[in-house]
Amino acid sequence: MLDQLSYLASGFDTALSLYHIGLMAAGVLLGILVGVLPGLGAPNGVTLLLPLTFTMEPVAAIILLSSMYWGALFGGSTTSILFNIPGEPSSVATTFDGHPMARKGFAPEALATAFIAAGFGAMTGVVVVTLIANAIADFALKFGPPEFFAVYLLTFCSYLVSGGSPLKTLASLLIGLILATVGMDTVSGEMRLTYGSNTLVSGISFLAAVVGLFGIGELLVTIEEGLKFNGLRARMSWGVVWQAIKKMPKHGVTLIRSTIVGCWMGITPGGPTAASFMSYGLAKRFSKYRNNFGKGEPDGVVAPEAADHSAGVSALLPMLALGVPGSATAAVMMGGLMIWGLQPGPMLFIEQPDFVWGLISSMYVANIVAVVLVLATIPLFSSILRAPFAVIGPLIIVICLIGAYTISGKMSDVYIALVFGVVGYVFKKLDYPIAPLILAMVLGDKTEDAFRQSMLLADGSLGVFFENGLVGTIMTAALLLLVWGLVGRLFTGRSKQPIAEQ
Repeated sequence: MLDQLSYLASGFDTALSLYHIGLMAAGVLLGILVGVLPGLGAPNGVTLLLPLTFTMEPVAAIILLSSMYWGALFGGSTTSILFNIPGEPSSVATTFDGHPMARKGFAPEALATAFIAAGFGAMTGVVVVTLIANAIADFALKFGPPEFFAVYLLTFCSYLVSGGSPLKTLASLLIGLILATVGMDTVSGEMRLTYGSNTLVSGISFLAAVVGLFGIGELLVTIEEGLKFNGLRARMSWGVVWQAIKKMPKHGVTLIRSTIVGCWMGITPGGPTAASFMSYGLAKRFSKYRNNFGKGEPDGVVAPEAADHSAGVSALLPMLALGVPGSATAAVMMGGLMIWGLQPGPMLFIEQPDFVWGLISSMYVANIVAVVLVLATIPLFSSILRAPFAVIGPLIIVICLIGAYTISGKMSDVYIALVFGVVGYVFKKLDYPIAPLILAMVLGDKTEDAFRQSMLLADGSLGVFFENGLVGTIMTAALLLLVWGLVGRLFTGRSKQPIAEQ
C-alpha cells in the first residue's frame, strides 16, 4: 500500500505540471466538442487525435487522449439534455428524463445534476482503479497463454449478455475476428486473406476502420434521418450548481448503486453504454417515484450519468493490467499504447510505473478540470449545434478523412475508412452492435496467439484450459456466459412473446 501511495504521489508531481494541466484543458475542450457533435463520439475523436501524439512522450499523450475521453462523455450529456440528441451511445439513457426536465424549464438544474453525478461516478472510478490496480496486475502475473486465452474468451462472451440480440452480437464478434486475421500470420509468416494485395500485408488499419465505423457511419445515418438541431437554451450559474449539490443526498442510494454498477461493468467489459441502461432500469425498478420516470425524474438523470462515467474510467483498468479493453474507446487507447512501444498487461506496471501512475494521478485532476470547464462552456458548445447541419456534416466528413490519411500517410487508409463507413451505416440500420466488432479486431491477434501457444504447450490437448483452478474457473465462467447468451436468452425471449401478444 505504501508503494502505491509513493507511486501516486510521484504521479501527481507529473500530472500537476503546467504542461500537463494545459493538455488536460485542451483535451477536455476538444472532447466536449467531439461529444456535442453527433457523428463523432469519443472513440472516433480519440482516433483522430492519436496521430498528433506520435511525437509526444507517452505520459503526455495518454493524458491528452484520456482528457478528451472525459470531455466527450460530458459533451454527450449536454446534447442529450438540451437537444434530446445523445452525442455518445452511452448518453442515450440520459435523454429519457434529462430532456423532459429541460422542457419543463429546469435545463440548468438537469445539467448541474448530471455533471455532479458524473463527477462523483468518475472520481469513484479513479479511486477504485487506484486501490486495485496493483492487485490485479500482480494477479495477472500468474497468467500464461491458457489463462490469457480464457480471459479473452470471457471478454467476448460477456458481450453476449450485455444487451441486444445475442446472435447479432456473435455475428459482430466473428466478423471482427475474421478481419483480425488479415495480413501476415505472426506464427507461420504466411499471408492470409490479402488476395495478392500489398496494401493488406500489414493487416487492416484498425484506426482507419474506427474512423469509418464511428465517424462516417454515424454521419450517414444522421444525414438519412435529416437531423435538425432544435434545442433548448440553458444559462448556468454557480448558484444552480450549489443547489444541485445540496439536493444530491436525496439521490444518494441511486448515486451509489449506479456508481457500483458502472465500476463493475467497466472492469468486466460491459462498457459505459450497458452500464447506463442497466443503472437506469434499476433506478426505475426500485424508485418510489417510478411513474415519474420518462417525465423528468432527477433520479433518471443521476443513474445513467454516474454509471456512464464510473464505467468509462474503470474500463481503463483491464486495458492497463490485462491488455483487455473495457470499452471501444479503451480499445483505441490500447492501440495507441502499442504504437508508442508500450505493451499493455501486468508487466507494464513493473516496467513503466511512471507511465501508469502518471495516468492514474492525471485522472483525478482531469475529471475536476472537466467538470469546471463543461459548466463554464455549456452556452458556447450549445450554440455550435445551432449551426446548420449542412455546414457541420461536411466538416465532420473532412475531419474524418484527414484523420484517416494522417495515420500512415496512405490513401489506402482513406479507402478503408470509407468502406468501413458503409459497414458502420449497415450495422446501424440493421441494429448490429459495433463495439464487439472493434473489440474482436483489437484482441483477435492476441486471442489466436494465446490459443496456438496453449496448443503447442499441451501437444494439441484442450485439457490445458482446465488443468488448474485459475484457468478452469475462467473458462467455465466464459462457457456459462456463452450458453446463457445464446441459449438461455433465446428461450427467455420465446417465453415472453405470448405474454406480449396478449
